[in-house]
Amino acid sequence: MSVYEKLTELGITLPKPAKAAANYVPIVIANGFVIVSGQLPLEHGQVAVTGKLGQEVEIDAGLRAARLCFINVLAQLDASLPGGLGAVARVVRLGGFIAATPFFTDHAKVMNGASDLAVAVFGEFGRHARSTIGVASLPLDAAVEVEGMFQLG
Repeated sequence: MSVYEKLTELGITLPKPAKAAANYVPIVIANGFVIVSGQLPLEHGQVAVTGKLGQEVEIDAGLRAARLCFINVLAQLDASLPGGLGAVARVVRLGGFIAATPFFTDHAKVMNGASDLAVAVFGEFGRHARSTIGVASLPLDAAVEVEGMFQLG
């Protein structure tokens, strides 16, 4: 089953990719790898989940935010790669930033929203290395931000 068929099966329609908000590019291709800059949990062009985990954002909302972030990562890849998502051979690494209170410790659970979707979309080739970091704040008060590295086929 192709990545696009898997997305359809999961009920996911890729959004228009977000434009860079500062002096960076959303995607860099180098030596057979693709690095996607951090993506926010955008839905219909707006940040869908704002605030801090451990305060006004519950874990389920954080999972949804991480999933939305990964959908936006996929949108960047699809729009930028010759061959779209079909050019991706494997998810190498995901990095997650979780806006949280100092006492919140379930960052990894939140980041599973992105990781689980990576595996659902790419199968065994979606399994990846990962870092998940708690931060005091994120742009536009987003609850989560996700970046990624992918190998081209």
